[in-house]
Amino acid sequence: MQKFIRQLHHTALPIIALLFTLLATSVMALPVTTVNNRALSEEMNRLLNGEVIIAISPLQEGVTGVEGKIYIAAPPKKVWQVITDYNNHKNFVPNVIDSGIISDNGIEKVMFEKGKTKMFIFSKEVYTKMKVWGEHLTRLCFQQINGDFKVYQGEWTLVDYPQGAGTFLTYKAEVKPDFYAPAFAVRNVQNRDCPLMMLAMKKQSELSSENTLSSSRNE
Repeated sequence: MQKFIRQLHHTALPIIALLFTLLATSVMALPVTTVNNRALSEEMNRLLNGEVIIAISPLQEGVTGVEGKIYIAAPPKKVWQVITDYNNHKNFVPNVIDSGIISDNGIEKVMFEKGKTKMFIFSKEVYTKMKVWGEHLTRLCFQQINGDFKVYQGEWTLVDYPQGAGTFLTYKAEVKPDFYAPAFAVRNVQNRDCPLMMLAMKKQSELSSENTLSSSRNE
């Protein structure tokens, strides 16, 4: 009897260990791939359906994190031209009252923007002088070198979408004013103003793309 139990013990343990290994592998591997693919697909569908996706988050030392995503029915070349059209931002970006290029050495530009922001019943003009650099048609970084912010830096990223002849545009920034403003008020302002800016970039890019197509047809 004891010999039988020992034989059963030696036979069963490897089988049980194998079953646990297979079970653990399936539990760990399957959800990760499925959830990531589903999340990516859902976000893409929301953007393709015209939604602007905004995420505002509190970061360390009172800094506000901002992320905006939008789909633009224009190729990356047109979108790039619009977001780097610093001399013209004042004419189509909401809350920008003046803008322009200060210098350009071929690798890095220095530009400025003056805007008007509103918190509750108060409005305030803010100024920022920034350096901008990046990888042509794919990534544009910016960082304040002088102005009304303790922290103002981030990047634009452009992802080509050949199926729709369009571009997925993402804006990321870290913001902290150099004047008193409650963190919740800064988050509210960014949550209100970021979608307006993203939609302005979309409208201007698509208008520019349509004008190019019309000119090509008329030639």
